[in-house]
Amino acid sequence: MITEYVERAMKHATYEQVEEGGFFGHIPGLQGPWAEGATEAECQVNLRQVLEEWLVLALRDDDELPEMEGISLNFGGKRWRKRLVAAS
Repeated sequence: MITEYVERAMKHATYEQVEEGGFFGHIPGLQGPWAEGATEAECQVNLRQVLEEWLVLALRDDDELPEMEGISLNFGGKRWRKRLVAAS
């Protein structure tokens, strides 16, 4: 389920070439995950890693997460989320 959430979120990622060189990427609707890279491909890899780490922290802290194309990771209660994170 977490993998599918990440895949669907990454479909919404946007990348911009920055004046200083390289690329900046983020996912509209998610507050927090962003990344940079020398190339767009590197930026995409970095953004995926940041997104995964951001999700782990959000689940650990029981933060409310936006639904992503019909997938919700909001099950209510830290105990359930700990099981979900351990299973992924």
